[in-house]
Amino acid sequence: MIPAGLRNPSLARRLVLLALGWGVATLIVTAVVMGLLFRQAAVRRVDQTLNDLTVNLVAYSTVDDGQVFAPPLTDERALRAYSGRYWEIAEPTADGKIRPIARSHSLFDTVLRAPPDLVARLKAKPGQSIHYNTTGPQNEPLRARAQQNWLKDRKEPVIFLAAEDRSSVDRDVRAFVAATAAAFVLMAALLIVAIVIQVRVGLRPLFSLQNEVSSVRRGKAERLAGTYPSELTPLADELNALVDHNRQVVDRQRTHVGNLAHALKTPISVMIAEAGQRPGPLAELVTRQAEAMRQQVDHHLRRARAAARMQGQGERTSVAEVLDELTRTLQRIFRDKGVAIDWDAADDLYFLGERQDMLEIAGNAVENACKWCRSRVKVRAEAGAADPARFRLVVEDDGLGLPPEQRAEVLQRGARLDETAPGSGLGLSIIDELARAYGGALKLGDSGLGGLRLEVDLPRAEA
Repeated sequence: MIPAGLRNPSLARRLVLLALGWGVATLIVTAVVMGLLFRQAAVRRVDQTLNDLTVNLVAYSTVDDGQVFAPPLTDERALRAYSGRYWEIAEPTADGKIRPIARSHSLFDTVLRAPPDLVARLKAKPGQSIHYNTTGPQNEPLRARAQQNWLKDRKEPVIFLAAEDRSSVDRDVRAFVAATAAAFVLMAALLIVAIVIQVRVGLRPLFSLQNEVSSVRRGKAERLAGTYPSELTPLADELNALVDHNRQVVDRQRTHVGNLAHALKTPISVMIAEAGQRPGPLAELVTRQAEAMRQQVDHHLRRARAAARMQGQGERTSVAEVLDELTRTLQRIFRDKGVAIDWDAADDLYFLGERQDMLEIAGNAVENACKWCRSRVKVRAEAGAADPARFRLVVEDDGLGLPPEQRAEVLQRGARLDETAPGSGLGLSIIDELARAYGGALKLGDSGLGGLRLEVDLPRAEA
């Protein structure tokens, strides 16, 4: 199963990660290059010291009767044993190795370690120097330089070697790398903050566009009215055009629905009236079928209107205003019965739909409770705990209630469990149809007052 974050990748996250990837990669490459350059500079500085030492050896060495004598150098480090600076004068042997002729006091009783192929490499590059890494008398890391030269009055070549402890160079390189790494980590942290701020600021118009579209969908605005950058202005214009188009489509659907209702209800009413003037089996049959046709027309037209409204622009209806209006009306209607209606709804609770639909849902629910109650009806509307985008309309009465086995039956169109009671038996069915059209449902249960409990799940609009 693909994670939601991979199915719907965030544009902001993508931009941040892309910029961060390039930025961090650039910092890493820069840090590595700077470390290498620093190391090369430090090694070149050591090589230059070794070059000076070798040049002095070559320039001031003397030959007497074929014997090579080293010059009296005054370098104090070369005079101290194992000081870290060494030199040696040697000659190549027949087997490709070197034999020391003279050496610095700092070598004491040891010789400089040379690569096995040093003689061959020097012979291949006459007059040129060779640099290499080796270890010293105390296994310290050394940087060494070797050069083969011919001295006056000597037929065989002479190899001059100089070496210096490179531990200090390695320490300097490590310290530089550590300092550079710390600085670049700080730069990376600042870069992350800068990238996030840049992306958030850069995408702010897009977030504003999203909020405006959401406001239009929830009925808080009719069109997009914000000012956007040139890259988003065409998108905002297209969205406004789409909103206008959808509104026109919904208006046409409502007009067609109204025309169809008028075109069908008038002939059906004429048929019922004519059949009532001619009593008989045929008239009764025509009346029953015409009434069934009228119910079916009302049913399908109601669903068509609700579907058209759901596809159109979101409208907001105050639930408290609707319940207040219904309560005052129904209390006058059921005045002789002495029904007391107690209702409760927050002022900031809004139904995401048309006022007429809310009136029809709540009106049928409360009227049904007033018909079957003894004297008390309780109505409340409350926001959903699990889904803040939904709310519940709960209507309870203190009547006789309804057995569980009969609850599914009363939701059928025209079903009436008591033929002596007034009404057509369509109230609960209408509520169920409209609730389903708005993505909700009607539930029947036992009331705490002793009668029936009716609960309708409906969409909630933002305050």
